[in-house]
Amino acid sequence: MGPGERVVKAPNRALAQLIDVSGMSGHALARRVNTLASQAGIAVAYTHTSVTNWTRRGMTPRSPVPTFVAQALAERLGRPVGLSEIGMPGVEEKAELIGLDFPRDSHDAVHTATRFWSTVERRTFFTGAFAVGAYTTPVTRWLAVPADPQAEHQGAHHVGRQDLDELWAAADDARRWDQKYGGGTWKSSSVVACLHQRAVPLLHGTYTDAVGRQLFAVTAELARIAGWSALDMGHHDVAQRHFIQALRMARAGRNMDIGCHVLTTAALQTILRGYPNEAVDMAQGAYERARHQAAPRVLAFAKLVEARAHARLGDARAAGTALAASEHLLEQADTAPGDEPAWIGYYTADRMAADAVEIHRDLGSPDAALRWNSRAAAMSPSDFTRSVGLRMTVLATTHLQKGALDQALDHGQRAISVLSRVQSARANDYVSDVVRAMLPWRRDPRVQDLSRRARAPHPTLSEA
Repeated sequence: MGPGERVVKAPNRALAQLIDVSGMSGHALARRVNTLASQAGIAVAYTHTSVTNWTRRGMTPRSPVPTFVAQALAERLGRPVGLSEIGMPGVEEKAELIGLDFPRDSHDAVHTATRFWSTVERRTFFTGAFAVGAYTTPVTRWLAVPADPQAEHQGAHHVGRQDLDELWAAADDARRWDQKYGGGTWKSSSVVACLHQRAVPLLHGTYTDAVGRQLFAVTAELARIAGWSALDMGHHDVAQRHFIQALRMARAGRNMDIGCHVLTTAALQTILRGYPNEAVDMAQGAYERARHQAAPRVLAFAKLVEARAHARLGDARAAGTALAASEHLLEQADTAPGDEPAWIGYYTADRMAADAVEIHRDLGSPDAALRWNSRAAAMSPSDFTRSVGLRMTVLATTHLQKGALDQALDHGQRAISVLSRVQSARANDYVSDVVRAMLPWRRDPRVQDLSRRARAPHPTLSEA
């Protein structure tokens, strides 16, 4: 019996059944629980015998271990798993579903988002697992009804243009910092504070339908940025909840551009979590629902993410078709930009070409990848630090597909140097991909040096 475990006379059939459905062995579940506990700073050493004790003898480990059990099963099942479902209800139960709701009523949506942002800002939110199934209801409801009928509200104080301008300025500032320094900076965390302390009081204020639509739109964009920052730091469960609330705010604001962009960003997260099939559906849904209303550049990004998902599936034809559609829409946007939102200005032909390198690398076509790279103009490391570093890692792994170790080492070393200036778990993952791809050359002293540099801790970014 593990430390702090109590005995419940009846076997835990709910947990046993869920383990059986998940296909996890007792060994695998225990290992994953140990890993999750270690990441939370808790030293445990559960084994398959522990799992047997939980299921057959009804033992319950001390909190928060039941949450780790639920998280491990949620990761395998691809959907949220509550403590009650595993037969270990506790005080954490209510917190597990905060932020995953997508209410039909806009007033309920404001209360749901308020509660989520409040818990995240107080740092009392207990992180769980990303669950691709949690996107099912939000995506279905947005695709069915992407715009609420009205946005006006009567509250305690009047909301005006200056309030909106301040929120948009905060969103612009956060995007610039994220591009330069990654999602782990103080500026990124301040987005959540802005949502809770500045946006929420305004949402409860007095505004007309026109002002309300803009208020919901900028709140949606702030929530999307908060989600992207959380994703960049590897907090995918929190990111997912931010994206869901962002999508709901976009619907309240009747803003098809932002709604399409949020859903596309959620699809990109879904790719990164290893669910490219689901990501294809999400990106295609975002495009089809918004194709007659959203700006061409917004639609172009949806097609790019669809191409990335197809590439992860190894479908070269579908990836090529989606990429060509993205390129065509970008040409249309550049020729006649019209009234496109400023926040999508980052998606340019150069950005598309850089992503096309990764698409063809994932398809195992290094020659095509390098041809696309020749089309992508160099980006400024001072303005797009993380993007430049990630691009170097992709080029390194592309050259390795051709067996060109010298070129791969050059790009890999440059990537480590550039990314040492950002705080980004995603960047660390990309560097780790380079190290793994170099395993066939692991005896080479230059590869060993790169591996040591990749493992070296990076200095904390100054908050000045």
